[in-house]
Amino acid sequence: MLTPSIGGLALSRRKALITLAATATTGPLGLSAFANTQAPVRLVVPFTPGTGIDLIARVIGPKLSERFQRPFIVDNKPGASGNIGTLEVVRSTPDGTTLLVTVNTLVMNTELYPKMGYSPVRDLSAISQTSAGQLVLVTGSQSRITDLKELISYAQKNPGMLNYGSPGAGTPHHLATELLKSKARISLTHVSYRGTAPALTDLLGGQIDLMFLPIHVALQHIKAGKLRALAISSDTPSPLLPQVPSLRSLNLGDMNVDMWYGLLGPKGLSPEFVRSINEALKGILAQPEVAKAFESQGMTPQHSTPQAFQSLIEADARRWGNLIKTQGITAE
Repeated sequence: MLTPSIGGLALSRRKALITLAATATTGPLGLSAFANTQAPVRLVVPFTPGTGIDLIARVIGPKLSERFQRPFIVDNKPGASGNIGTLEVVRSTPDGTTLLVTVNTLVMNTELYPKMGYSPVRDLSAISQTSAGQLVLVTGSQSRITDLKELISYAQKNPGMLNYGSPGAGTPHHLATELLKSKARISLTHVSYRGTAPALTDLLGGQIDLMFLPIHVALQHIKAGKLRALAISSDTPSPLLPQVPSLRSLNLGDMNVDMWYGLLGPKGLSPEFVRSINEALKGILAQPEVAKAFESQGMTPQHSTPQAFQSLIEADARRWGNLIKTQGITAE
């Protein structure tokens, strides 16, 4: 009576081991399955063509194609501040054929759009940061404000009298200024625009007092004497504007408001696949032509481990989420 049971158990164990081995080598999550198929990989960009995020995908895509001998195709899915394209990646099968190229608005959206249907912390697999972009706080050349300390002093003495522009509620430009307001305990009036271009036009014309701009957008106007740079968003001065102090010089705590960009995938990507893409990106981001292409959009290549990138996402989600709550910021 015992023999059939033992034989049945052994057979069941053998079948289970065979199934496990097959899943490990050919299952949808394994690196082998990815390597053994020529299915194209979609690099979903949740914004329109021509943006910095789009440029990242179009620069790294061909290089990843060359490295893995398969097509990496850029797929723009704009809308709802990046939520439409991101949600498509979240809902995709974690087989390595759908990835997300995005920016730190990913975590800012969490509190702005509480019904967006996903969590950037829990529902995505961090692969690597790709780059960082600096913002510069500027005012028009005709402004009475000549430096950062004067800005803080004037705003403290004249609450709400100075206004600032942004390309929309919840954008990095907007939240960077709100963080400055919160840390320095000053009052500034927000003027929201539909995009950077109209805000910049009004800044140059003196209709608004100040604004955070991507450094590559502001630089030509600073050099032409039309804008005055007050502060750089990162912890240290920029080599492009070495005389301009960083926000850290205010000694108000963590004031780094650099924009970060990165590559992610749906939750459940195999660690082997993530490691393989991460290692490929490390080599790609070290190439001089990549740095030159990124520089045109005010970015510098920046590689990270998946763990470090995940930690950055989690920390920024807490940081910006708390700011949005305390400042009472809502989506437009």
